[in-house]
Amino acid sequence: MFDGGASMANTFGKMFSITTWGESHGDAVGVVVDGCPPQIEIDIADIQKELARRRPGQSRITTQRRESDEAQILSGVFEGKSLGTPILIGVWNSDQRSKDYEHMRTKFRPSHADYTYQAKYGIRNWKGGGRASARETIGRVAAGAIAKKILAQEFGVEIVGYVKQVSDMVGDVDPETVTMADVESTIVRCPDPDIAERMIERIDEARKAGDTLGGVVEAVARNVPAGLGEPVFDKLEAELGRGVLSLPACKGFEVGSGFGGITMTGSTHNDPFYNEAGRIRTRTNYSGGIQGGISNGESIVIRAAFKPVATIMTPQETVDEDGNPTELSGRGRHDPCVLPRAVPMVEAMMALVLVDHALRQRGQVGDVG
Repeated sequence: MFDGGASMANTFGKMFSITTWGESHGDAVGVVVDGCPPQIEIDIADIQKELARRRPGQSRITTQRRESDEAQILSGVFEGKSLGTPILIGVWNSDQRSKDYEHMRTKFRPSHADYTYQAKYGIRNWKGGGRASARETIGRVAAGAIAKKILAQEFGVEIVGYVKQVSDMVGDVDPETVTMADVESTIVRCPDPDIAERMIERIDEARKAGDTLGGVVEAVARNVPAGLGEPVFDKLEAELGRGVLSLPACKGFEVGSGFGGITMTGSTHNDPFYNEAGRIRTRTNYSGGIQGGISNGESIVIRAAFKPVATIMTPQETVDEDGNPTELSGRGRHDPCVLPRAVPMVEAMMALVLVDHALRQRGQVGDVG
């Protein structure tokens, strides 16, 4: 049988690569990290901190599935430092309620992955959505914590993500000054306190109505050295887009001015260069820190659009596996809005792309920046 490259479908990255494994209602989920440089200080607490930001049940506006998401490092780390060998991280699932999905065994949930997985593989794990569940992102966030550590230690890069928009409510946030403390000050992870309260109220309303909401996560990477990325197929924005768009429920991606740039002229959109004490800078950053597919040394600013969660608690028209018309209502515990938990996921994918390209650049030309 022709493989079609399926063996690589769960692997991301070239020099710093990750392979995630496990299903939502399986025994465990996790990741294998390959290409981590040796002697990087890795503390399980750093990984646990990021997983706590992603885990379910952390507030009233997230799914109430109760998982501690306690990570175990099973290889690749010795006496608190990476060995340079593959790092295996696992998290045991402990609060599956597969009975909540029994009525969906033969029915396709609208706008979910049920039908497409069945069409692709001829088989699917109907318990919790299997690999299509956001639970798969545990491996990405755990690996992202390591990537963040390398970026901070080796290259001085800092990444901060936050909820920019929920439905039609948009926060006023300056990506150059926002801090992680600002982001974590509200359960919705929007650093604009007034808008954050409105977002929380709207999400609560959607939850009580059995409905869901979408929105936008914005993330900034500061102190990124110039020169990361490739000029053609591996352009830095293309790699970032590929990584972020691979997240569950993500439907849109922008860098810098993004789609908003189409309303501007070249004379207003161009970023003028100037010399700041021997360092080449740009006075504006409509490019979002990337020009010609390569980082220019300014902050990289990206936005990711997430659709409303597909599982809703009100009746929907659908069909079963034989094509017979039927009706389906969601049961169990689901996010009314994925945005608060998506923040560490977007940060993780941004970190994984940047660390991969930073290591590739160092391997190609030596010093970075």
